[in-house]
Amino acid sequence: MKKNIAIVMGGYSSEYEISLNSGNVVYQSLDTAKFNAYKIHIFKNKWVYVNDEDKEFPIDKNDFSVTVDGKKTSFDCVFNAIHGAPGEDGQLQGYFNLLNMPQTSCEMYQAAVTYNKRDCLSVLKPYGIKTAESYYVNLGDVIDEDAIIKKVGLPCFVKANKAGSSFGVTKAYKKEDLKASIDTAFKEDDEIIIESFLDGVEVSVGVITYKGATTVLPITEIVSENDFFDYKAKYLGQSQEITPARLTPEQEQSVNTLAKKVYEILKMKGFSRSEFIFKDGEPHLLEINTVPGMTKESILPQQAAVAGISLPELFESAIEDALRYKS
Repeated sequence: MKKNIAIVMGGYSSEYEISLNSGNVVYQSLDTAKFNAYKIHIFKNKWVYVNDEDKEFPIDKNDFSVTVDGKKTSFDCVFNAIHGAPGEDGQLQGYFNLLNMPQTSCEMYQAAVTYNKRDCLSVLKPYGIKTAESYYVNLGDVIDEDAIIKKVGLPCFVKANKAGSSFGVTKAYKKEDLKASIDTAFKEDDEIIIESFLDGVEVSVGVITYKGATTVLPITEIVSENDFFDYKAKYLGQSQEITPARLTPEQEQSVNTLAKKVYEILKMKGFSRSEFIFKDGEPHLLEINTVPGMTKESILPQQAAVAGISLPELFESAIEDALRYKS
């Protein structure tokens, strides 16, 4: 009997358009002989099922079901394709956990802590995970530019603490740049993390649960045509994404081991994509994405392809693992 799969997409953040693209790729890729797929758009003002004629039907939030032409449909599993809030920060994970409904991403705590860059790095630091020097600022704090520069140096990266797809990220080269960079970050979040610039090879490592086992995918090297791996580099083709990365065997082994260690320390499940920069030959963790992009341009699908895993296989495994996890 075919399973009913709700593919949730959209969300409350600036990443909603990318999420819609990701969700549609999942919808187009699932094996229709095994699954009945439903596109569920989640926005602040509406939760709706959208059929192939773009007609919308409201979701009943009491049990996450939908009624179409008098027939109620419930779902066997949720495929989470929401980047940012509420799909990547723990909100939906908690909701679906209360409903005892299987979903493909990590659990609520893991989502919340990894979405908060500052908290995530703090949790991992006692385990010896190397990171950039950082300085924290909250909305309303007095901005001490000299203290920032003393701690992290110049140039430095100013980032929204809870945002993805490089929204709210700028690179400040001189003291005079800091105010504008901080203002930009505050448009995305009321918390900021300012990090020292690490000059080295940047790589992205996919670690997933695939057919019940923790699996490290082939590493991707990021070579941005821009000043850093910003939104245009990620989604508008202004970068080279080289898979497998041009690393020495020692570098490959060290970052593979580290990425898997982070995944297991945090007791993750589902998909993840961790970003690292090599400094002095050692990988330094930048951040972890727990709902990575699934668009045609996205890194994790590229990595899966190099590993010989097709999109239908990748997505089907995520669903089967979610069902197994809840059973």
